[in-house]
Amino acid sequence: MGTAYTPGLKVSPNTRIAKQRRLPLKGTVLVKVGDRVAPDTIVARTELPGAMQTLKLAEQLGVEPGDLPGVLRVAVGDTVNKGDLLAQTKGLFGLFKADVKAPVSGTIEMLSEQTGHLGLRLPPTPVEKDAYIEGAITQVLPDEGVVVECQGALVQGIFGVGGERQGKIAAVCQGPDEPLTEHLITDRHHGCVLVGGASVTPGALRRAAEAGVVGIVVGGIVDRHLIEYLREVMREPTFDIGVAITGHEPIAFTIVVTEGFGAIRMAGRTFELLSSLEGRSASINGATQIRAGVIRPEVIAPATSPTADTAGAPSSSILDISTPIRIIREPYFGALGKVTALPPELQQVQSETHVRVLSALLDDGRTVTVPRANVEIIELR
Repeated sequence: MGTAYTPGLKVSPNTRIAKQRRLPLKGTVLVKVGDRVAPDTIVARTELPGAMQTLKLAEQLGVEPGDLPGVLRVAVGDTVNKGDLLAQTKGLFGLFKADVKAPVSGTIEMLSEQTGHLGLRLPPTPVEKDAYIEGAITQVLPDEGVVVECQGALVQGIFGVGGERQGKIAAVCQGPDEPLTEHLITDRHHGCVLVGGASVTPGALRRAAEAGVVGIVVGGIVDRHLIEYLREVMREPTFDIGVAITGHEPIAFTIVVTEGFGAIRMAGRTFELLSSLEGRSASINGATQIRAGVIRPEVIAPATSPTADTAGAPSSSILDISTPIRIIREPYFGALGKVTALPPELQQVQSETHVRVLSALLDDGRTVTVPRANVEIIELR
């Protein structure tokens, strides 16, 4: 039987974590290899060029394009403030002068004597990239960014929304099958990453925003509840969750779902690990991309003291008998189990294609056969 590889979903109390922090375009790296950084340490900085605003100068002044040099009060390369005089005609006997003032602040970048247009470039937008996690700089990407590494706990989810945030972990549910409700959230959870159980209620989402919670980690979430909440917050009645990538939603906190959509009990090992991290500082990111260039939502809790280096630990990305898996396609989406058989021959599935499959014993006692492409390994280190 040939070796089978499949993407892994990591749940580890102690592993080496490396995060690449790259600018959207070239800029300046502010740290060096070996530097210790906090999550909010700015490691690189650049500027995004401002938009170009084109002014029909000749038309506004009522002159020919070729006459502009004689009425201009600025030159290409000059910096101007909003309201500064850009050009002014001489008028008739010094009267009835026409002028144009800068509608915004910026830099004069272009003047066309053929069209009579003036190009005003708006000020650049500064862009800073922080370290996101507490750790050490292990690599500098010249003019682009860095790689930050730490040793600690890592829990990857199956879906998430919201961007990068940091806070202290607070376990608010007593067990992995208990829903996270608004009654469990208090003002003392301000700045915390809350660990729930099987689901989160719509009331809890609203209460979390009021209390200043920075993150929620739960086993499942009802997709209708999530969409309704996002529409309410974003004031977009037709908003829907994108199929390409999430993580840019303008909401007050980040959500990481570990099992799937619906009220799904959080895996016991995941709940136990997150609960054991009570009070630890953590970084959370809900960005999710399922297709090419897979991105997993995650919770990272750097170790508070030196731990053994597990960089050389064997990878768990090989499917084998007893390998823990999660199914990532319907009709068993989010179900957990262990591989019981890996038949080598191709089998026909419902779509009438012939693919390699596996048999698995799910945690709820069912035995199912699914395409190997429909599962991901849960890497436990």
